[in-house]
Amino acid sequence: MPLMQPPETVVEITRVLEAAGYEAWCVGGGVRDALLGIPNLDWDLTTSARPLQVRKLFRRTVPVGIEFGTIGVLDENNVMHEVTTFRSDVETDGRHAVVKFGESLEEDLARRDFTINAIAYSPSRDELRDPFGGQRDLAERVLRAVGIAKERMREDRLRALRAIRFASRFGFTVDPATWQAILVSAPHLGRLSPERVQQEIVKTMNQVALPSTAFRMWRDSGAFGELVPGLAGITDVELLALDHLRLPQLARRPQRLQLRLAGLFSAARPGTVHAMLKALRFSNADAAWVGGLVERWHEMGRGMKNELMRPEAPVDSVLRSWAGHAGRTRLASLLRIADAHWWAERERGRPAPSRERVESVYRRAIRIAYRDPVEISDLAVNGDDLHGIGITGKQLGQTLRALLQYVLEDPSRNTPDVLLSRARGDA
Repeated sequence: MPLMQPPETVVEITRVLEAAGYEAWCVGGGVRDALLGIPNLDWDLTTSARPLQVRKLFRRTVPVGIEFGTIGVLDENNVMHEVTTFRSDVETDGRHAVVKFGESLEEDLARRDFTINAIAYSPSRDELRDPFGGQRDLAERVLRAVGIAKERMREDRLRALRAIRFASRFGFTVDPATWQAILVSAPHLGRLSPERVQQEIVKTMNQVALPSTAFRMWRDSGAFGELVPGLAGITDVELLALDHLRLPQLARRPQRLQLRLAGLFSAARPGTVHAMLKALRFSNADAAWVGGLVERWHEMGRGMKNELMRPEAPVDSVLRSWAGHAGRTRLASLLRIADAHWWAERERGRPAPSRERVESVYRRAIRIAYRDPVEISDLAVNGDDLHGIGITGKQLGQTLRALLQYVLEDPSRNTPDVLLSRARGDA
């Protein structure tokens, strides 16, 4: 058996429970990941103690789900570990279960979703309990529902999406009966709240190295058609582009997530992405940034591709126009989205700009975007200056945009005298 090393704080919680005469077992993702050799500090426990008994045994607790038997126990480092009483489902509406407290570990494991998550470990006895063959499935790299797969999916419709995420994250195949249960469950996924669907999309983006594997199953199972209809027709090439987004330079997770969201939703029709993200309860900031980036991709992608397919590299004025249209702060992300799509097209034997050309132009374009005037705010004149020469109303905005285009062609024109003369029609 692989070495199981739950954190000492978790082991101490089991000691306290067992010293009081109760059973205590580590369960869930911590056990699964330890068997896979993956570090995981999030270890949960199950016990024969009732919730009030757990609260009496520990000095600092949080009733995180006391009606479902779950108490959060805070360790000395203020890390919370969920301790849940053995339980079984009485009834469920496909999302919310009515549970009763059980009498045995086996009864508790039987209500869990997948065999790889239905393994328990006792630190005090160094003993594994695995009544459903989870270790075998880990070894064979199979994602299998506990018991009758269709019943597990009917109990909680979210399990269909969790199955896809786990299989994609670990590179497992989905057991045929479990996949069939996912297909049967797909028309009922509308029972899930938008917040839950959003959480699964985000977890998939953050946990799965090659998101195309997961979202291809969303498409093929009918999950997209039920939950995000605007992505139901996403193509294999559009999915493959997700795997080619260059992310190592993006240290902050929110940036990585936003770029992956833009990659996924770039397959949606123009003008729909902001509303789709809001319907999934993404923040206003995420919906605006991702929606704006996808709109720029739809507006500019084809022209950028044609420009980069020419024998000669694009001149600086072209790159300034890209920066002006995309916006200085969006240009790098737009070029990453473009690079990913073109990479996927090349893999499928379609004509697309070469990787070397894209890398060279990317470096030039970013330098230019932060060196040259590319936005109206960079102009050497502003609205007050134009107002001073009699330009007002709608004409003011039109003139500023025309002056920016004038400067994008040649940055040396960005002086007050030249621009005011141009605005007056002297030049």
